[in-house]
This record gives sequence, structure tokens and C-alpha cells, in this order.
Amino acid sequence: MADKKSMSMSKKRRIGNIVTYVVLILVSVIWILPFVFLVLQSFRTENTGIVNYVFPHQWGFDNYIFLFSAETNFLQWYFNTFIIALFVCVLQTAMQFMMSYTLSRFRFKLRKPLMNVMLVLGMFPGFLTMIVLYQVLKAVGLTGDNAVPGLILVSVASSGMGYYVSKGFLDTLPKSLDEAARVDGATRMEIFFKVILPLCKPILIYTVLTSFMGPWGDYIFASVIALGSETGLNVAAGLYTWLGQSMISNNFTHFCAGGVIVAIPVMVLFMFLQKYYVEGVTGGAVKG
Repeated sequence: MADKKSMSMSKKRRIGNIVTYVVLILVSVIWILPFVFLVLQSFRTENTGIVNYVFPHQWGFDNYIFLFSAETNFLQWYFNTFIIALFVCVLQTAMQFMMSYTLSRFRFKLRKPLMNVMLVLGMFPGFLTMIVLYQVLKAVGLTGDNAVPGLILVSVASSGMGYYVSKGFLDTLPKSLDEAARVDGATRMEIFFKVILPLCKPILIYTVLTSFMGPWGDYIFASVIALGSETGLNVAAGLYTWLGQSMISNNFTHFCAGGVIVAIPVMVLFMFLQKYYVEGVTGGAVKG
């Protein structure tokens, strides 16, 4: 009787595993199909517009060569995006981590209200302030051709409000480490740089990746702040101009090639750093 029950449970478990794998495979296929289509179309050379078939009739690198030619602003857009993502990545990581460390290790009178206010404000999407931000940046000359510093300023300005994941990770580190360092004569700054930071590699990499990806794929703010400029656009907003009604018939495959090139840096970063990314997410997902 026990053997039959065990066999029945084993059979149910096997069926459950098969169903799970089938669902996961279907989801993976659905998720990856658009990117496969993008890659295939980027190598199509017989026609640069939209066609009603997936596999190219003629293959080549003409679309990629076009991106780096003098006929386009793609290199300028790519450079703008890289500069924005690099500065935002460094400054946002530094500000978020300092805020997280302060809220995790220090106790002061308005600590809880400050955390609550930032948490509530963080629930509102940033594009609600888009028009106001545009007017402010326009008043100081940081729109149009000068949109790059404006986009950096917008992305970095509220960095400290994204403290909660990093703070959750820091809360898992015992405060006895700080106390032992203080006994040995270390200052707060020495504790931060020599004791805490070496233990925070996973959450630092997680913060770096998320800080880099935000401006790298930003379209809404970039298209508004760089409105009316060809050279001030980032790569997402710039490529989107090729999908306009008057340009898509000649630039669709160029757009696909640009999309592939834009995706490569993020894919490489994730491939090499995904272990630390997962550790940072799980380590910071605690209540503090």
C-alpha cells in the first residue's frame, strides 16, 4: 500500500515537473523570439524596409556598416548614451550607498520619517514631473544640444531615494564589525571604506548594473529633454526617429542593427556579473 502511494506521488511529481518545464520553455521562446527577429532582420540586405518574411533572402553586414558611416548620427548617440550611463552609474551608486549606509548604521531623530517620505515619493513614476523638469532644464540651458548634462542631472538628483535594497543588504551585516573597528581606533570613514565596502561586493555590483541600465535604455526623458536636436539624443531616442512614417521604409533594418549593438554591452555585463547580481537582489530583499 505504501509502495503504491509512493509511486502515485512520484508520478504526480513527474507530471508536475513536465508541465513546469513545458511552461518555462514556452515562456522562454516567447521572450526570445523578438530578439531573434531583430538579429535576423539586422543582417537583411535585399531591402532596408519592412517585409512580410523573417529570414533574409540576402545576408550581409551592410546595415552595421551604415551605422558607423558619416550618413548617420549613430556614433554621437551611442557616445552620448555611454557618457550619461557612465556618470549616472558612478554618481548614483555612490549616493545610494552613502544614503543606505547612513540609514542602516546611524540613528537620528528624523530617520524614520525621512525613510517613509522617500519611500512614498518613490512610488510616483518620474515622468509625472517631466514637463516641470523640462522647463527647469530649459531655463538653465540644459536641453536640446546640451541635453547630456541635463539627463545626467535628472538621473542623479534623486539617487538617494533608491536606498531600500542597499540598506536591506547592509542591515544583514552585523554591527559588531563596526564596533570592533571603533575599538581599534578606526574612524567612521575608515570603517566605511575598509570594513563595510569589501563585504558589499554583491550589492555594489547590483547597484552599478541597475544604475547603468536605467539611462542606457531611457527613451521618455531623453526624447523630451533633447527635443528638436539631432546631436543631443541618446541612442534609444535617436534610433526611434528612424521608425517615423517618412523614414521607416528606408531605415527599419538599420534600426534593427542599432538595437543589436545597443543590447550587447548590457548582455555582456549580465553574463559576467549575474552571480553577484542575484546575490545582491536576494541579500537586499530583507526588511530593515
